[in-house]
Amino acid sequence: MNVSEELIREIVQKVLAEAKQQESGEDFVKEKDPSGIIKIATETVKCERFEQDGVALKDVVTLEEAPRMGCGIMELDHTSFEWTLTYDEYDLVLEGTLEIEIDGRVVTAGPGQIIYIPKNSHIHFQTPDKTRYAYFVYPANWADLA
Repeated sequence: MNVSEELIREIVQKVLAEAKQQESGEDFVKEKDPSGIIKIATETVKCERFEQDGVALKDVVTLEEAPRMGCGIMELDHTSFEWTLTYDEYDLVLEGTLEIEIDGRVVTAGPGQIIYIPKNSHIHFQTPDKTRYAYFVYPANWADLA
């Protein structure tokens, strides 16, 4: 078997990232620089069930790490749920299709596209398939305001 140097490098980096993940107590890969900069491997984030079937999310930064802005990953699976935002939110679609319905209109985004939802919007998050997206919220304590 002929193993390339690049393959060995990738394997070693993966093992080191997993070891760092276990040391930090996180269930996903997060690197924190002493400056406060944080890098998250979104593909390693495992979401947890939210308020209904087909809806899961995981906050990926704590209030201690980022006291002003929150961030997490959300997954929707062939579902829709109603929500009123008491905070500002950006959603960056990673996979699938995200639809935001408001006042009978639908804004649709696919992978690589961003949707901004202003504070006090009453919407339906929905998807015709399965979607995974990163959300960025201000203020960071969005869950306390919902």
